[in-house]
Amino acid sequence: MSNNPFALSAVDRSADQQGKGASRRLRKQNLVPAIIYGGNEAPTAISLKVNELVKSIESEAFFSQILTITVDGTEHQAVIKALQRHPSKGFPMHADFQRIVKGQKITLNVPVHYEGAEDAPGTKAAGVLSTLVTDIEISCLPSKLPEALTVDVSGLEIGDVIRLSDVNLPEGVVINELENEEGHDRTIVTMLAPVVEEAEETADSVDASDVPATEQSDTDASDSE
Repeated sequence: MSNNPFALSAVDRSADQQGKGASRRLRKQNLVPAIIYGGNEAPTAISLKVNELVKSIESEAFFSQILTITVDGTEHQAVIKALQRHPSKGFPMHADFQRIVKGQKITLNVPVHYEGAEDAPGTKAAGVLSTLVTDIEISCLPSKLPEALTVDVSGLEIGDVIRLSDVNLPEGVVINELENEEGHDRTIVTMLAPVVEEAEETADSVDASDVPATEQSDTDASDSE
């Protein structure tokens, strides 16, 4: 049994267990259809226990770590590449996994964690931290895969920005967008100035001298007696 915290058990699906009808039958049996592909091997159609998969996907790290999938006793190292969820209920309906090959780089989106916002000078000046990305696509060897990228925002003044090129990367990790010729070194977080809303003038705040006097005619006065 693998010591990987994200270890899944699966069974191989034969050809007659594939297709939309077969997938519906699997879900009725509390199984999730999935596929493992890549690694110079033929794709393997599998089914996973829905409770195991649901528990795993509750963790953010599941989506950026190497997983161990045991298919009928054979272990496969893989990363999740796609997860299809039910549009309204949110439970998993299908999963795609890519095999890991030792010595071959992999491409994956990893989450970004912003730290130190409460200590930033901009925050203390009532500024608002605006984060523009939640994950970044990277490439690296499987052994170098980080669980997340950490961005320190504790030094941000109002108006400061942090770009992709400012992110401190672990050794052997590159940001794909910066490696491409047409890549853009985009802003990922900025400290915005505080929003000042003008208070609406209310009747209680209006000075009595600003209200024009209204004359009352003798006729009106006699009518009121």
